[in-house]
Amino acid sequence: MDNKLGDKGSPDHSGKSSFWKKNMKTVPGIALRPSPVKESRSSHHHSSSSTTMSFQDFQESVSDAWDLGDEETNQSSNVHISKQAAQSAALDVINHHKKSHESQYLYSKSNSVPAISSVHTKIVSNSKSQTNSSDSSSRRPLNQNHKLNFQNSESNTSKLAKFNTLLESPLLDLKELRRLSWSGIPIEVRPMTWRLLAGYLPASTERRRPTLERKRQEYWNFIKQYYDTDRDENYQDTYRQIHIDIPRMSALVKLFQQKTVQEMFERILFIWAIRHPASGYVQGINDLVTPFYVVFLQELLPPGGDIDALEVDSLPKEQRDNVEADSFWCLSNFLDGIQDNYIFAQLGIQTKVNQLKELIQRIDGTLHAHFQKHGIDYLQFSFRWMNNLLTRELPLRCSIRLWDTYLAESSSFALFQLYVCAAFLLNWQQDLLAEQDFQGLMLMLQNLPTSNWTDSDIGVLVAEAYKLMSLFADAPNHLQSSTSTR
Repeated sequence: MDNKLGDKGSPDHSGKSSFWKKNMKTVPGIALRPSPVKESRSSHHHSSSSTTMSFQDFQESVSDAWDLGDEETNQSSNVHISKQAAQSAALDVINHHKKSHESQYLYSKSNSVPAISSVHTKIVSNSKSQTNSSDSSSRRPLNQNHKLNFQNSESNTSKLAKFNTLLESPLLDLKELRRLSWSGIPIEVRPMTWRLLAGYLPASTERRRPTLERKRQEYWNFIKQYYDTDRDENYQDTYRQIHIDIPRMSALVKLFQQKTVQEMFERILFIWAIRHPASGYVQGINDLVTPFYVVFLQELLPPGGDIDALEVDSLPKEQRDNVEADSFWCLSNFLDGIQDNYIFAQLGIQTKVNQLKELIQRIDGTLHAHFQKHGIDYLQFSFRWMNNLLTRELPLRCSIRLWDTYLAESSSFALFQLYVCAAFLLNWQQDLLAEQDFQGLMLMLQNLPTSNWTDSDIGVLVAEAYKLMSLFADAPNHLQSSTSTR
């Protein structure tokens, strides 16, 4: 099988797209689908040439699992942010926007649950400027902004000073670091903060340098043992598939088309695959490497440096090696927190998709009924959201800001992401209700216009997600199948 986690896959011999490289026992699931051909802006929305697609075009059996892995983790890294800390951070974000959007971001700390109609509050974002006509065809999303353009709107002198004080303390207060990180991390301290939040580095300042040196050397020992030698025949297919996939990664982002960068990603993915033999190489996992890679690469830029213009092979080899090793270890630790998504038949993801359906049905029955009327199954769009953590739906700069909160949530982020997906979907309610057929809805859901989103939009998104989780996560008639509660 030969296609990506997202929508970049190539069809197999049957003409259908599939999810994993391996083809094991047939099991129920959802795979990737051929995207409907977009109509030009000048064409009529209900053109007779439009292709009608059914759920069967999107459905494929999948099979795989991840092992538990054996990377070292800090016991302290398992401590998730408290409800009070997350609530405080969410309130900070909401209050930040309250002046300009007073009527939209009211938050109650009482135990009473407001009427369902008051739960859905629209994210006010730059994306709204991308819709300029009442005609549904004008709502086709614009081309993605493929510049990384990192502008950290969360950064300010006071917040940066708080981070520096925490990071320089002899024994880090990880709980306070999570609380402070939840609403966004300044660029200047993001690399070190991510290493700590991911459990890659210990809380003790004295132990960090020795730990970095040891783990980096351990990674390069893996390279010497498995990558730079004659590979076992069992690994040849894995390497060949990675080697094919990497050049197709983020084709419009210049950074990821550099040969040196592609070679670094090949090694990261290959070593990850052989250390997780239960799943092997998962096509598309490169999407989950990119945030770590870019953040650690940014650490090497001079102040005001442009990462889009960076030639990675111009960096000293030691610096490149460190970025690669750190990306590998942080990815490995991060994925350990969502391994239930990738057990046999992806039951974890299927459960979360069903939970999202139940949640939207309860919050916004009109939107849910609209999906049902036009044959939209939540698996058709939200499977990718759950699998790729919205990296295919957001500009990379926004994904990185979102991962500030995900890493701050620690072991609870998988549950939190469910509510992020719900808030993300509800943001587009009016546009989705305006679409009156299956193809129009799927085109919208697959190409949501987020190219102009900023840190501010993500800040409101996670605040809305936290509000939804506070209202519904413990509700007796919701998420009955959920096994993890706050």
